Amino acid sequence: MEEFSYDRPEADVAVALDHASTRVISPLLFGDNLEHTRACVNGGLSAEVLKNRKFVGHTSRYGCANGWYPIGEKAFFSFGTDDGGLTGSRVYTRHGEGYRMRRRLERNAQFITNYAAGRSGIGQEDLYVRGGIPYECSLAVKALAETKVAVSLLAGDGTIHDSGTMTARAGDYKEIALLLTPAREDPEARLEITFDTEGTLMIGAASLMPSDHFHGMRRDVIEKMKEIGIRLLRWPGGNFSGEYHWKDGLLPRNIRAPLESYLGLETQPHTLGYDFHEINTDDFVALCREIGAEPFITINPAWNTPEESAQWVEYCNGDSATPYGKIRADRGYPKPYGVKLWSLGNEAGYGHMEGANTPEGYAKNARAHAEKMLAASPGITLCSSGPYPNQDWVENCAKKLTDVSGVVSLHHYTTFPAYIDPAEREHEYNAFIREADTGNLTCMQELSAQLKGTDIKISYDEWNAWHAWYRIGSVSEGIFAAAFQNMLFRNADKYGVTMACHFESVNEGAIMVHPDRAELAPAGVAFSLMKEHAGGTVRALEQDVTATHKDSVITCTLLNRAYAKEKRFTLRGCGEILSAVLYRSEDVVPTSVFEKAALPVTVVDGTAEIVLPPHSIAQIRMAYI
Repeated sequence: MEEFSYDRPEADVAVALDHASTRVISPLLFGDNLEHTRACVNGGLSAEVLKNRKFVGHTSRYGCANGWYPIGEKAFFSFGTDDGGLTGSRVYTRHGEGYRMRRRLERNAQFITNYAAGRSGIGQEDLYVRGGIPYECSLAVKALAETKVAVSLLAGDGTIHDSGTMTARAGDYKEIALLLTPAREDPEARLEITFDTEGTLMIGAASLMPSDHFHGMRRDVIEKMKEIGIRLLRWPGGNFSGEYHWKDGLLPRNIRAPLESYLGLETQPHTLGYDFHEINTDDFVALCREIGAEPFITINPAWNTPEESAQWVEYCNGDSATPYGKIRADRGYPKPYGVKLWSLGNEAGYGHMEGANTPEGYAKNARAHAEKMLAASPGITLCSSGPYPNQDWVENCAKKLTDVSGVVSLHHYTTFPAYIDPAEREHEYNAFIREADTGNLTCMQELSAQLKGTDIKISYDEWNAWHAWYRIGSVSEGIFAAAFQNMLFRNADKYGVTMACHFESVNEGAIMVHPDRAELAPAGVAFSLMKEHAGGTVRALEQDVTATHKDSVITCTLLNRAYAKEKRFTLRGCGEILSAVLYRSEDVVPTSVFEKAALPVTVVDGTAEIVLPPHSIAQIRMAYI
């Protein structure tokens, strides 16, 4: 039969299963990113219902925090933004020890002054709540004089789901919590915080989340992360790692100050340019354990000192006899986390990242951090950053760091088609899908060639199609994801790729999160199929064919990337067919989705003939011979 051609992606494929192979597909090639950007955490993984719950940035025209509405005809709204004054501390949130980034308007509190008796306060609308589930509501409040505060969860029509009262006292902020249970599911609920006496109420932070959350995260989103098979999770960035101060995470979650993005609205467009620090180190490690992923942590070498980076490592890996291991143990986590994989920053050498941006400057800074981190935990693996592939950086950075860092980071994104002109659709689709092999493979080959003569390995820790975070998904991206992973499996060992992380799944390509549910986009469907090969022994690994053996079952994933033509596969050495499923679609443009159907497969004398329709994926499970 004809061999695969990029010009003939529909060419027939014949494969004989190799039952003697001992090669295993590394689970570390099934990685993902969890970066606090756009809607990955806020509006995604986070279980928080409220927007702007820590009152960041500037106020609206009426002095009320953006995202909230004012209540009261005789009320005045303003922000408290400093640590002094007649009222004592004007804010509630703060940063942890060692914070030194130059950022703005991260620490505000909402002030409400009621000049006459009458209902005054703030509210937030269009909140989705589930019926019959208690919601944990907490407020950090204080007042000039003792004040009764009403907290009401209202339905969209104004009726009350549930309500309660709390007392704000003079002096320091006090965090007070209560449970509010919606009477029914409501996509237009409102939360109102009010008082009806003269005086001033100060709110430092507000929180509302369902009581069945997991470390402040949505369980339905976590289940989808399990479904797509994430085995390695890189956090907190990406670009956001340059904003992150890990010691803020040692503070209670409501007290942690928001973090203004150096890149402004490019990375935090849905949250006014700020991250609210909903996930700390303990939460991240708990999430990794819950979904079965290896944690991969990126430090902030621009704004943290080498000592602070080493303290982070010690917090994760030190026993209770070490200073920071003791802090972790005292927080309720006595057993060391054993985080093996650490990245020395992100995308050094690019103008959008702060810190040393020359290979010599970055290498000097990275070494200082690396040596301290290795002293804290000698067995860890460190990955250095850079604008790779780049020969100057290989010679003057990567090779200079080989004694402390044996891995370098590679990032590459493929441009998604415009899909505007129907006459160009097939051409655009073919060019895009081809890049899953050619463009990404070229980057791997080029960097591998530059590293020749060294033992340095590659962490392909960001890949995707631009800009998955600004559009709805499509079957094009599902085919692209399957094609990329097939290419990666075939070439990782050859070019020294030991880790790979898609960027990123939650609300940016694979998992679409809605207020009431989470669902897989087509790329997520592809990942859910390909995950079956993690840790499997290879039985066939050819263009568009991945077959592995685990637990007495051979799983074979087939891909027809062609735009308009069928593709025939011949598989030899097959056992009894246990299941065969086809994922197909009538189109490839945004909003297109895969439809699942049974795939008839017959084995005659150990040979199976399978025909796949255009732009489809099939998965066949068969008994091991």
